[in-house]
Amino acid sequence: MAEKKINGAVKTALELGPIAGFFVAYLWLKDDVFTIGGTQYDGFVVVTAGFIPVFLASIAALWWLTGHLSRMQVVTAVLIVVFGGLSVWFNDPRFFKMKPTIIYLLFGGVLGAGLLRGQSYLQSLMDGLMPLTHEGWMILTRRLMIFFFGLAILNEVIWRTMTEETWVYFKTFGLTAAIFLFFITQGKVFSDHSTEEKKEGE
Repeated sequence: MAEKKINGAVKTALELGPIAGFFVAYLWLKDDVFTIGGTQYDGFVVVTAGFIPVFLASIAALWWLTGHLSRMQVVTAVLIVVFGGLSVWFNDPRFFKMKPTIIYLLFGGVLGAGLLRGQSYLQSLMDGLMPLTHEGWMILTRRLMIFFFGLAILNEVIWRTMTEETWVYFKTFGLTAAIFLFFITQGKVFSDHSTEEKKEGE
C-alpha cells in the first residue's frame, strides 16, 4: 500500500517528539529517586519506562496517518521495547544505553550482507528519494555501513567511559547530527552518480 502524505510538521513532531520528550524529562528527573513497589529507581530508568509507551504511540500514529512504517522504524521500535524493558525490569540503565550499539551494528551488518551479494539494500529503501546509478548506491552503501559500525563503537565508548548525562546529550543531539552530516558530506556521490543528471545530458 502506498504511503499516504501527511503534514510535514506533524510527521516531524511524531518522529522527533518522543526523543525530545525523553531529553527534557531526563533533565528534569535525573537527580530524583523513586520508590515503586518497594524498589528504588533512579530518574533515568523512570524516564525510560515512560519513553517506551510514548514512542510506541508515536509509531502507531505514524502508521495510522500514513499507512506505512519503514523496516528501520519497526526494528527500532522492537529494540526500544526489548532493551528499554530490560532496563526497567532489571533496574539497570545499561541495557537501554546499549540499544544504539545494537541498532547500528544490525543496520551495518544488513548493509554488509547485501554488499557481499553485490546488492545495495539501501537502494531498495531509498531509491525513490535519491535517484542514483547502481555504482553510486554501492559506494553510498559501503560508506554508510562503515559509518554505522563507527557509531556503534562510539556509542559504546561514550556510555562506558563518560557520565550518564553526557551520553544523553550524545544520544539526543550527537547521533542525529552525525547522520545529518554524513549525508551532507556525500554531495559528490550524489552529483557524480545521479541518474537525473544523465537524463539531462542525453
